[in-house]
Amino acid sequence: MIGGIFPVFNKEISNTYTFEKEPPGVKCAGFDLRVFQWTQVMIFSIEEINKDPALLPNISLGYKILDSCASPTITLRAALTLAGRPEETESTLPCPPAISALIAESGSSQSLVVAGMLGPFQVPIVSYFSTCACLSNRLKYPSFFRTIPSDYFQAKALAALVKHFGWQWIGVIQSDNDYGHNGILAFSEEVKKFGVCIAFVGKVLRTYTMDKILNVVEMIKKSTVKVILAFAAEGDLYPLMKEVVKQNITGIQWIASEAWITASRPSTPEIYQAFGGALGFAVQKMAIPNLKPFLAGISPYKDPSAAFVRDFWEIMVTEHLQRVNFKNEFGDHIYFDKNGDPPASYDIINWQLNDGHVPTSVCSDVCPVGTRKAQIKGKPTCCFDCIPCADGTIANLTADCTPCPQEFWSNERKDQCIPKTVEFLTYHEPMGIAITVVSILGASLSLATIMVFFHYRETPVIKASNSELSCFLLFCLFLCFLCPLTFIGRPTVWTCMLRHTAFGVTFALCISCVLGKTIVVITAFKATVPGNKIARKFGPAQQRIIVFSCTLIQIVICILWLELKPPFPDMVFRYSNKKIVLECNTGSEAAFYAVLGYIAFLAITCLVLAFLARKLPDNFNEAKFITFSMLIFCTVWITFIPAYISSPGKFTVAVETFAILSSAFGLFICIFAPKCYIILIKPEKNTKRHVMGKN
Repeated sequence: MIGGIFPVFNKEISNTYTFEKEPPGVKCAGFDLRVFQWTQVMIFSIEEINKDPALLPNISLGYKILDSCASPTITLRAALTLAGRPEETESTLPCPPAISALIAESGSSQSLVVAGMLGPFQVPIVSYFSTCACLSNRLKYPSFFRTIPSDYFQAKALAALVKHFGWQWIGVIQSDNDYGHNGILAFSEEVKKFGVCIAFVGKVLRTYTMDKILNVVEMIKKSTVKVILAFAAEGDLYPLMKEVVKQNITGIQWIASEAWITASRPSTPEIYQAFGGALGFAVQKMAIPNLKPFLAGISPYKDPSAAFVRDFWEIMVTEHLQRVNFKNEFGDHIYFDKNGDPPASYDIINWQLNDGHVPTSVCSDVCPVGTRKAQIKGKPTCCFDCIPCADGTIANLTADCTPCPQEFWSNERKDQCIPKTVEFLTYHEPMGIAITVVSILGASLSLATIMVFFHYRETPVIKASNSELSCFLLFCLFLCFLCPLTFIGRPTVWTCMLRHTAFGVTFALCISCVLGKTIVVITAFKATVPGNKIARKFGPAQQRIIVFSCTLIQIVICILWLELKPPFPDMVFRYSNKKIVLECNTGSEAAFYAVLGYIAFLAITCLVLAFLARKLPDNFNEAKFITFSMLIFCTVWITFIPAYISSPGKFTVAVETFAILSSAFGLFICIFAPKCYIILIKPEKNTKRHVMGKN
């Protein structure tokens, strides 16, 4: 004996139950032809098995089918009735058998009740339509089986469908039972992986009052969603469908669960205007041999007591009473249709929006390039504002602003990183041109002065100023004037090492020469003092030794600098966000300031000696000019240090070259301008008498 429980009547209109005979005042309404078809397929299958002796030798199958009215309570009572042994029976058997298995039920809530109650008694329960994933728990429901996949797979498929069409903002309608709750839970977990947001969750049930249905309708009307998933049984959803049609709510793309996508009532012309084009996954079907003749042969005259046959014929006769060709019309009825599989083609989908094109459903439009998503407080992640990216960041294909690499900056649209402007002192800009002109002018004046000194080398002024040291000093100044040229142009490893070391060595050489001239002036005066033999021994050789030894110390400092931590070309980003300043990093700041400090030491020493000798009685006393030159030199370089530290970018280079040129011109003008003035403009003063101060 096999039991069967089917929701032949799909609406309960009382708080009690109904089986074959209804107590007064109790009624289950809404005869479902599709469910009645399921009962007949069960009967047909049992008869086919009984006809074949090879399937179950010496065993025959019987059946008893009851209605559940789609109610868990009535389903439970029906299961207890089928599983128990009746107290009174007309059978001659001493012990009529209870059911060996139970075919139940279409609703997951009903199946949960039956599986929970009969499971401990090891009664096999086979469901033909319950898809709740919760029923897959073998520990809780060890004897439950089904011929349909669980909603775990349907939920993944529906989520993939939503992702495929790019719908990110959807509404959800669910049956307020285990089927709806578990199905939407699984679906929600899947769509979250794709960044899909659920705008609202409405609940329906066939026993709900109209107020609850209207609340869901208002929820739909107020929302901006264009796609709604209805994970509900046909009977639960139908009251909402009628109200949606009644209020003329169109333009919604509906997604259906398997419970109603192939049902007949949603396909009526009335419902089609709002629900046409609904998408869902249907259970795969196939033709069963000899089933259609069996269904067509159902008659109340064959077995008047057959369950539900009389109700079936009342509906069929009512629908077709006025048909002329009753048999043909009867044969085309949906009751007999066993091929409900829709063609898998997007071309035939009746899209509800966009003039037949795939609709879009988003809470907020995709942010344009150059902007980022800003979450709106209190709303789902799919609802956001678009805020322009900050400077230095871009957004093109992503929803977030990504920072540009260090050497790039964002364009005005903030959708592309463009290279930063590279800045360094060039020969083409005004500052570079000015430095070049002044450097070449100073170098040219130095060479011209050397030629003048060489041409007038036998004159008293030249002889009195120590021509050898003077010419050597002029050559050193020539090199000093050329040093700024190494500061112009793109920094390289070689130019960075050359510019600092060349500057340090040439200026040390210059100050050493000036120091030598100062010592010559002092010793020349001391030589006139009787008995001073040391002063007389300070000749050209000693002068060369002073210049060489003083310069050698600076050379050693520079060699150590280059060997241990040399200057190198560097990219500096701190001055501006939109440009890169190329400059020479000093490498070792200690070595850099050691070079400057040694030059300062030589200059101060020279200044002190020249200051002490400034009032010697010669008319042509170089000590005065050396004092002035050293004062200028020290002033320039004392001013240079804070200006060098505070100057940004290429102006740092400009300050350094200014200090070099200013100090070089200070030396040149103070020491050599008076001599050239006498030689070229006042030759009458270029006499020994005038030089010695004898008028």
